[in-house]
Amino acid sequence: MENKKDIILELFFEQHLKANEIAEIVDTSSAYITKIIKADSRYFEEKQSRKDISKENRKIAQNSFMKNKREQKRIDDQYSIVQAQHNQDVIELSKRGHMNNQTFRKWNSSVYNYNPSKHRYEFDEQFGRAADVPKYVKER
Repeated sequence: MENKKDIILELFFEQHLKANEIAEIVDTSSAYITKIIKADSRYFEEKQSRKDISKENRKIAQNSFMKNKREQKRIDDQYSIVQAQHNQDVIELSKRGHMNNQTFRKWNSSVYNYNPSKHRYEFDEQFGRAADVPKYVKER
């Protein structure tokens, strides 16, 4: 019987198995395993060590969870912004079959330069202008 106790103590203190895992290996009840383990002088030190390890693992898991949650929120926020922009663009473009000059200028802002003396936006001719593209758009 002493050999069985040594095996139990070795499994608990050296291999750091739980009482129910040891009970399955040794084929006894977990209450018997706990009784033998608690009788050992190293029990309270091992218990505190396992508690500290568990606390540290919980802290790491919580940090990881919060990091993932923040990242997912950032992704969701960016998606919401893009979706709102898309919806606004759909509304602007679907108002009528023909775009007015102001809307066209907004959509092609990189090819229009503001002329403050004439209070209007003028098309930059280096890009080449089609016949239906306005040369200038008055400021509102």
